[in-house]
Amino acid sequence: MPKLLIGLGLALVILTVYTLVDCAVFDRKRIRGLPRWVWIFVIVLVPLIGPLLWLLVGHGRATPTTRSFRSVAPDDDLDFLRGLNSGGSVTTATGENRPFNEKDQQERIRRMEQDLADLDKNDPTPKKGGAAGAADTAGVDPKKKKSEPGDGEQPGRRDA
Repeated sequence: MPKLLIGLGLALVILTVYTLVDCAVFDRKRIRGLPRWVWIFVIVLVPLIGPLLWLLVGHGRATPTTRSFRSVAPDDDLDFLRGLNSGGSVTTATGENRPFNEKDQQERIRRMEQDLADLDKNDPTPKKGGAAGAADTAGVDPKKKKSEPGDGEQPGRRDA
């Protein structure tokens, strides 16, 4: 029986400390019933009933006005969805915004393909292909890179 009383007393102390801290840091606008300082007195001076009253009555729920900093997903944002329905807009070279259309998309794709072709054309490393390329690399481990001067070589290194 004494162990049970000690356990219940410990639970009561933990509940009281939890509700006291909760009341002390809780948003002032959401506290219901009594002012904060009165709730703290009730929690401390009326064991078990004070903390239970705080949890049931004083600890207010979130209202729609208190959730003002809630983030909105793009598919829930009506302004974002309206922008999608209108097709968006494109900033031209002169700086004006005009509605986006299929022609702009095709032009953008054409420019990107041209940029990729230019990058391939200016590639400084020669491509080895065919039988000659295979003969050059016969017997060489493809994982090992052929080192060139200045490629991290240091005089006296034995592992190179």
